[in-house]
Amino acid sequence: MVAKYKREYGSGLNALTHLGQNYLEVDRSLLPEFLQLLRNDEQFDYCVDVTAVHYPKREKQFDVVWILYSFARNERIRVKTQIADGESVPSAVPIWTTCNWLEREVYDMFGIKFEGHPDLKRILLPDGWKGYPLRKDYGILQQDNEWVQINLGIESGQ
Repeated sequence: MVAKYKREYGSGLNALTHLGQNYLEVDRSLLPEFLQLLRNDEQFDYCVDVTAVHYPKREKQFDVVWILYSFARNERIRVKTQIADGESVPSAVPIWTTCNWLEREVYDMFGIKFEGHPDLKRILLPDGWKGYPLRKDYGILQQDNEWVQINLGIESGQ
């Protein structure tokens, strides 16, 4: 599978294995087409999770990761792309409806926007929350203290 797509996509696709887990690094521009191919042609019919990792010292600070599973193949694969702060990625909701809330969580925790998402808004935190708690440069105690004081009128227990 990897060799076939490597011939087709060239440098836009890189296949790696880490601790026995297979993952594909895909250029952001190839994402919608490539994710669709994995679902339709390779039978990765279930998107288990969408997540991100923040590397604040890198130029492209974020890895966005889709964890896919094929029931027919009994196989799991990860697809990863790198983006800079402020860049967005295409929504995978049209491919797997399970991505709806998963993408909202990534938006809520990291601030990454998904183009074409049907209802991209916070899912875990209140609408007025400032910042994105899973970024490594986020000051959780300051935000918690401020939010509790403004919204609850008490001192935070942190």
